Amino acid sequence: MEEAIYQIATELESQRNDSHSHNPISESTLLALQTLLDYTLDKDDPTEMENLSDELSSKNLSLASSLLQPLTSAMDSGGHHSLLASKVYLSLLLTPNFPVLSLFTPMAFLSLLRTIRRSFKNPQSGPPSGNPVKKKRGGRGGGRSKNTSKNVEEEGEEERETVRQFDVRDLFPVLERLHLVLGLIHLGRFPDSLKALVQTVAEIPVTALESCGNSSNYTKLCHLCSQILSELLKSEHGDRSITAAEVLKSLSSLIILPKSQARTFGLTFVVNKMAVMSKDSDEIRKAMVNLPKYLVSKAPEKSEPRALAVESILEIVKSLEYKDQMDFADYVVRMTNSKPQLRLLAVDLIPILITSLKNPLKAISENDGQTGNNTENGYESSWGFKCLQALLQRCSDSTAGIRARALTNLAQLVGFLSGNDESKKGLMKVMGFGEDNGINDVLRERCVDEKAAVRKSALVLMSKLTVLQGDVGGFDEMLLKIMGIACSDQLVSIRKAAISALSETFRKFHDENVIKEWLHSVPRLITDNETSIQEECENLFLELVLDRISRSESNLDNQDLLFSNGILSLLKEICHSEVTPWVKKICTNLGKKKKLKPKIAFSLQNIIKESESMWLSDSKPIDKWTAPAGAWFLLSEVSGFLLKAVDWEFLYHHWQLLDKQETCNGSNEEQEFLEEEGIETSSVDWAGDRVYLLQTISNVSVELPAEPAADLAHNLLKRIEDFSMHSMEVTAHVKALRTLCRQKAKTPEEADSLVIKWVHQLLSKASKTLENYITKHSEINKGTTLLTPATRNTHNNNKSSTTMSRLLSQAVTAVYTIGSLVIVCPLADLKAIVPILHNIITSGISDPKLKKLAKVSVSVKTPPSLYIQAWLTMGKICLADGKLAKRYIPLFVQEMEKSNSAALRNNIVVMMADFCVRYTALVDCYIPNITKCLRDPCELVRRQTFTLLSRLLQRDYVKWRGVLFLRFLLSLVDESEKIRQLADFLFGNILKVKAPLLAYNSFVEAIFVLNDCNAHTGQANSGSSLKESRLFSIRGNDENSRSQRMHIYVSLLKQMAPEHLLATFAKVCAEILASASDGMLKIEDVTSQSVLQDAFQILSCKEIKIPTNKGPTVESTEMEEEAGENAVRGRVITQVVKKGLIQNTIPIFIELKRLLESKNSPLSGSLMECLRILLKDYKNEIDEMLVADKQLQKELIYDIQKYESLKAKSTAAEAVSKGGNGNSVIATSKVTSAVADALAEVTARSVLRDVNQGAGTPSLSAMNVPKLKSTTAGVSKHKGKSAAVLESLRRRQSFELDD
Repeated sequence: MEEAIYQIATELESQRNDSHSHNPISESTLLALQTLLDYTLDKDDPTEMENLSDELSSKNLSLASSLLQPLTSAMDSGGHHSLLASKVYLSLLLTPNFPVLSLFTPMAFLSLLRTIRRSFKNPQSGPPSGNPVKKKRGGRGGGRSKNTSKNVEEEGEEERETVRQFDVRDLFPVLERLHLVLGLIHLGRFPDSLKALVQTVAEIPVTALESCGNSSNYTKLCHLCSQILSELLKSEHGDRSITAAEVLKSLSSLIILPKSQARTFGLTFVVNKMAVMSKDSDEIRKAMVNLPKYLVSKAPEKSEPRALAVESILEIVKSLEYKDQMDFADYVVRMTNSKPQLRLLAVDLIPILITSLKNPLKAISENDGQTGNNTENGYESSWGFKCLQALLQRCSDSTAGIRARALTNLAQLVGFLSGNDESKKGLMKVMGFGEDNGINDVLRERCVDEKAAVRKSALVLMSKLTVLQGDVGGFDEMLLKIMGIACSDQLVSIRKAAISALSETFRKFHDENVIKEWLHSVPRLITDNETSIQEECENLFLELVLDRISRSESNLDNQDLLFSNGILSLLKEICHSEVTPWVKKICTNLGKKKKLKPKIAFSLQNIIKESESMWLSDSKPIDKWTAPAGAWFLLSEVSGFLLKAVDWEFLYHHWQLLDKQETCNGSNEEQEFLEEEGIETSSVDWAGDRVYLLQTISNVSVELPAEPAADLAHNLLKRIEDFSMHSMEVTAHVKALRTLCRQKAKTPEEADSLVIKWVHQLLSKASKTLENYITKHSEINKGTTLLTPATRNTHNNNKSSTTMSRLLSQAVTAVYTIGSLVIVCPLADLKAIVPILHNIITSGISDPKLKKLAKVSVSVKTPPSLYIQAWLTMGKICLADGKLAKRYIPLFVQEMEKSNSAALRNNIVVMMADFCVRYTALVDCYIPNITKCLRDPCELVRRQTFTLLSRLLQRDYVKWRGVLFLRFLLSLVDESEKIRQLADFLFGNILKVKAPLLAYNSFVEAIFVLNDCNAHTGQANSGSSLKESRLFSIRGNDENSRSQRMHIYVSLLKQMAPEHLLATFAKVCAEILASASDGMLKIEDVTSQSVLQDAFQILSCKEIKIPTNKGPTVESTEMEEEAGENAVRGRVITQVVKKGLIQNTIPIFIELKRLLESKNSPLSGSLMECLRILLKDYKNEIDEMLVADKQLQKELIYDIQKYESLKAKSTAAEAVSKGGNGNSVIATSKVTSAVADALAEVTARSVLRDVNQGAGTPSLSAMNVPKLKSTTAGVSKHKGKSAAVLESLRRRQSFELDD
């Protein structure tokens, strides 16, 4: 020890002698001093330290004063040396009987804290002495290069030996001694030191993440930090409220960090340490109460970090007392009316507060702050009720991101609160079902929101609200309809959300409206492009329809329960004409995947049996009974995959029953009984049942016994030969007969021969039936024309009329049967049939050239029913015979255009679609003729045409060329809502993917075509083409016509990418506005004026603007995934292109304005309105242009001011005209005129910013803009430099992109 004391005293004496030196104390001396201090502290024996003090006194040195400066310098030196000095410094302060106040100074303490912070930031420590190692540099001589490299290597090894890697364990003794020192030294007198210590200790868990080798070291380090912070929160260190605030402020940066050990430390210390202290200290409690509010202001904007911040805030709030929790809830409610960032955070905080804290919907007692019993107004006084109200208000926030989050969080709370009856009552009161501005009104608006994320969230909320809707008397029909429409949304995520919401409603409600909406909206998605949606559609149909019907078997004994479950309504809606195609496809897919269970077939059979027994139990005639609608249809679809689940005895019984119904007309007593009972009879119902029964028999024909199958086949053939069935039964009989022949034949050849045999037999009888009717019909008409009215016999006429009616019915059925036979057997001989059918279909054609296609002609007009059926059968024959089709397709086209029968036009459109698939080249030239049916007066024909052409286009049988696309546009504004929905889906979903450039390439042409203007072609329409152009245009400047055209334009603009929007802007300016200013587009023409009017509206509409992102807003953080690609493309477009475009556009506007003013055209107002909007939307680009031309700026300001003044005066004049007359009106008009002038001046000045005064105005030729010719030279002259410049402008703005 004496040697250590001597070394320490010697170095301190040398430090005193060199008064200008501030060198740190050496490491060896520090080690010696630490040895003395350790001995003193361990043995609690201050003898050695007293000896050191005496030794220094003998040399006129004070222990505290002589050590302070060298230790401070050592702590500032860095590396391991500074850590050792810090340890010695703290050990001195802990030494008994040591003059602590002489050694402790704020500057030395700050040096200590810097050492701790620097240890983590610079993990490699330097040489022990603190002096850097000098590196030797080798010479440049070639002979010394070898020695130089050797010396460098040796130096590197030396340096690596002197550098020590920082070990976090070296810091543990320092922090332990620091904690002990705080028990001796109170920092209340040193606020700066206290603050610095808090900040340093709070930073350690963050900076030490990379330095700690294992979790145990980090855990111990955090424990030491926690002890230090806890010590600082004692009253000995000053005002606890100030200290607590400083500690919480420093830890707040840790708490809002991403998930890490540092965040866990900060949160754990606050919740487990400070929350416990706050119960005994009001000062700490106040700081704790303010911490969540402070974290709210520091919460990050991005979604994931914000979510972690919300979790942290919740943990802290949960540690507070109940009263403080309520105060914070009130603060969150107030946040919902603050700035967007705070509103979004409040929307995220409300659900976790309600789900995590106790009693959200219970009233608060004013006396003790405890929850009390709910009274009538108890819910309104609860904090949870206020939070729910605030969240419901945010569902209509002005920011889309907040609306979406509010709806999503409200859906989460509905699911949470619905589980408790008491909370459910309060929730229903907040929702306000059926009330004005209630949840139903909010959902109606949000489900059609312009933002996809909002629509999706609204649908999620609707699915959750189904639990509550049942308690308020059923689901809102408008919401049902909105969900159904959303199932056809453009975005896949919206469609999925709509399917989920509507299906959840279907699970909870069994009323007819829900069943109808679900069946009309969900099954059709089996044809969706998204595979996952198809699978979801199949699974939902299996669960909600088939499984529900299967479960009904157990309820057959309870008839009321069967009806209450909506099984009969479900079956009835399944056989709706718009639903059956999708049900067939779904059942086929499920059958192929072997997901159909025999129980569904058993249940359907039992439902039919139970219906029959119920009918008989009421003593009603069995021949008037029909099975529940849809039961036979669904059984026919599933039976093909469940052969053994269908009982033959059941089928045979009902076949015999339905077979008798055709011939049984019922007695008079029975008819009277039915009328008294109010029972309606319909032949169509049992005819449909017979069709589905026959299909079922065909499906299970393999399982039929041989003898019953033969009897059935004979019966079917006999019934077909009679030609007395309903047309809807014929095809079913023919297909069933073919199936029985193929199933029971031993070989395929035998089956084909059997089929051909009875097909020819039936064709022969059908031919004779037709000839018989035609002969009788001709004879009666000839006899009628020879007789005078006085010689006619009334009795004979009635008898003849009855006979002809029967023969006509047989003839119609025979013709239909021929078509069914052709489909079954395309190789059948039809030589005798075709001439007869030709005579029938040409009976309504007056053109003799077309009648020469066949030798036979009919001189008498054919009845409409036979005439329509003959066209249908001829179409089926043409599908089987290509040569015949080549001859008759022109006849079909002519009949389609001239027929007065909507049913015939519809049938021919269907046949032409089939021809297009089979004979694509033959029909391609007739596509324009088919598109005329898009403007057919009958809605069914229009919808059928639209649907069929859409399918052909998707399958590439028809191409988007010529007039096809332009004619399809009018379906967007069709009178029928269903057609408009189909058109929106086609343009928004299919074309956007299949032909993304179609809207852009045809946009300008669409403007001319819709206005029936031929200026772009330069040719006048002929008589026939004029009629077609009028048919496919929306002429007129009335409000309705303009709005319809604008709807079409907007629909096309929404399909364009950002670069196409900019190119479309350029094309409209170059091909319409420049043409008008150049005289190519005659502004005197009415259609040309409409084109210009539309162009102005298009250029000023918001859909043509390029979407821009102005920094990280709330909406950008909640960006919808579907809009990501468009946002990226929008950012790629450079401002240089926009600048060039707008600076080329303004001169065109100015030249066109002068032309319109010279013609005194009413379009001047539209031009000025458009120009005003452009000056606002593209303000920066235009300002740069106007800086170079002050004269142009003055002209624009004057023109806009003049236009605004006239507009304000006209508006004021209209308002004044509604008031009284006399002098008061004159005075009012003068005042109004003055006000209008002032407002116009302000408006004009607000459009353009003031430019720097004194800037010179260069000539127009010096500007980099195209020169436009003056209107003084006349509009009719199209030569000279101006026309060339305009033409160059059109060519210059070419934004054509490759596919």
